[in-house]
Amino acid sequence: MNGVLVLDKPEGFTSFDAVALMRRLCGERKAGHTGTLDPMATGVLPILLGSGTKAIPFLADNEKEYEASFSLGVRMDTGDRTGTPVARSEKKVTREELEKALPAFRGDILQIPPMYSAVSVNGQRLYQLARKGVEVERAPRPVRVDELDLLAFSEEEQTGSLRMRCSKGTYVRVLIEDLAAACGSEGHMTALRRVAACGFTLEQAVTVEAMRARAEEGTVQQVIRPVESLFENLRAVQVSPAQSVRFQNGGALFTARVPGCPKEDACRCRVYGPDRRFLGLGAVHAQEGLLTVLRLFPGE
Repeated sequence: MNGVLVLDKPEGFTSFDAVALMRRLCGERKAGHTGTLDPMATGVLPILLGSGTKAIPFLADNEKEYEASFSLGVRMDTGDRTGTPVARSEKKVTREELEKALPAFRGDILQIPPMYSAVSVNGQRLYQLARKGVEVERAPRPVRVDELDLLAFSEEEQTGSLRMRCSKGTYVRVLIEDLAAACGSEGHMTALRRVAACGFTLEQAVTVEAMRARAEEGTVQQVIRPVESLFENLRAVQVSPAQSVRFQNGGALFTARVPGCPKEDACRCRVYGPDRRFLGLGAVHAQEGLLTVLRLFPGE
């Protein structure tokens, strides 16, 4: 079974748990995901099956969208509600203060990875050190936040929610901590829901319960999307029968002989055969005027 299953991951599941369960329900040995969601988080988790796993290296830069709930006044060691309080603030933050602080967290920013994360320092995962009570210095990392909006905030309860669109590697709980600090308070994340990833939204996702039911009915295949759906943001080109054979054998094609082929260097595109079957991804080399094979997806 080759393709993409867009899962609505429930709370309490690790991403590994979700992949393992879908592997069993789909009867497919090869499976992987496109970006980890913590156990506390829910929402869109695209799971690639069969030859679809070959697409994972080409999805690293895909943006993701989240809705996050937060509480001000307390900072946790984990950055979220699962942790232990480590700092408190009596300040009552206003909605106006939050709105004024938000612009500083849009665009290209730096974040210090939290101790409770999978980042490695000197060969050790930070969360492993954190569980031993060890804290080490972490270098700031660049991330990008394209959209960041305050959805709701109660000044009385000091709780609210955010919606954001950001690059891979962005820690929402760190952003909440930093936003709270910018307002002279402390804060932590209380819930996180990924509402979009790899071009897929919650409306397109299926629940674990629905997948279990489909597995019993034998209708799992009906919710498996083609691998090419991961790359709908790329331009599509169609090649001739002879070009199709050459491309599938790893040969380069002259861009001038491929109708509609982009000319920009390093531009990626979807390549289809004369029967509109998806062959794989191609990359343009402008100086040589060639379209080379980036990845083939046999069986598509």
